[in-house]
Amino acid sequence: MRWDSHKKSPRWAIAYKFPAEEVVTKLLDIELSIGRTGVVTPTAILEPVKVAGTTVSRASLHNEDLIHDRDIRIGDSVVVKKAGDIIPEVVRSIPERRPEDAVTYHMPTHCPSCGHELVRIEGEVALRCINPKCQAQLVEGLIHFVSRQAMNIDGLGTKIIQQLYQSELIKDVADIFYLTEEDLLPLDRMGQKKVDNLLAAIQQAKDNSLENLLFGLGIRHLGVKASQVLAEKYETIDRLLTVTEAELVEIHDIGDKVAQSVVTYLENEDIRALIQKLKDKHVNMIYKGIKTSDIEGHPEFSGKTIVLTGKLHQMTRNEASKWLASQGAKVTSSVTKNTDVVIAGEDAGSKLTKAQSLGIEIWTEQQFVDKQNELNS
Repeated sequence: MRWDSHKKSPRWAIAYKFPAEEVVTKLLDIELSIGRTGVVTPTAILEPVKVAGTTVSRASLHNEDLIHDRDIRIGDSVVVKKAGDIIPEVVRSIPERRPEDAVTYHMPTHCPSCGHELVRIEGEVALRCINPKCQAQLVEGLIHFVSRQAMNIDGLGTKIIQQLYQSELIKDVADIFYLTEEDLLPLDRMGQKKVDNLLAAIQQAKDNSLENLLFGLGIRHLGVKASQVLAEKYETIDRLLTVTEAELVEIHDIGDKVAQSVVTYLENEDIRALIQKLKDKHVNMIYKGIKTSDIEGHPEFSGKTIVLTGKLHQMTRNEASKWLASQGAKVTSSVTKNTDVVIAGEDAGSKLTKAQSLGIEIWTEQQFVDKQNELNS
């Protein structure tokens, strides 16, 4: 059977979204986690249950308002599904099955990590710990700094970071570059080979481009894309240290929140001391990528605005974005009338639907890969 297509989009590219599988299990408890920005997130501890092919024992509850709005209590039978077939979440409770000893949950008033009073910032639903010395936040910040899209330090996982922090060998991200063999060898499960590999990975991370460092610092509201934009625009950390909010908001893809957050962060004297500490260990502070304005690229991609949606199987979303940028394309997160192409992977949803309604050209992942191969042949 042959699927017809027309100029703008293949006729098979219809955004069918099948209902996510929902299962019932028991809510055993609610645990709290503190993220690197201080947000306190409740997590459901569940009686293990199979959902969409995998066993689930934990699920997101997002925030206190959701728990109360859905009348979710410890001990309840609850309905669980995977949002986007990926992230487990509690959809609702089943009050008619509620046991007499079910417990209504109340969020704490103080941070479970440091004991600091929790606050709710105007306009936000989440409770937040605003203590800059909160251990949980600092550890999460270190984990973020070494992650793949940031400094990408292979071998420096969560458990090792926790050991290093608890041993007071690292207190901030710069301390990572001061670690020695003598610091690492006594750690649990750290033999000579692992230590050598980790020190080599730390050394290699010093050569990362500026955008990796910016994203790794964990500046609130500053994501991967905005880090890339700022690094390309200002090229060095020293130039970034002099920018104003007024300058930043003039840059496409940098909104008011990002501008304010970046300037406030970089004006902080403790942060400037941290940057100097990184410089002292020769961590690169310069943009090493190719400026978009200098990319000739291929006419198929150069100058085009492209949106990726759905699950890709032959590459990661990040790999696809980087390749498109190397060809002079601009990758954005939302579909508008200015979008030229939407690359639709598996389970593409509302973005694909919007692209169809606007008559935007749509490619499958395989069509995208075929075009890559044509350029490389």
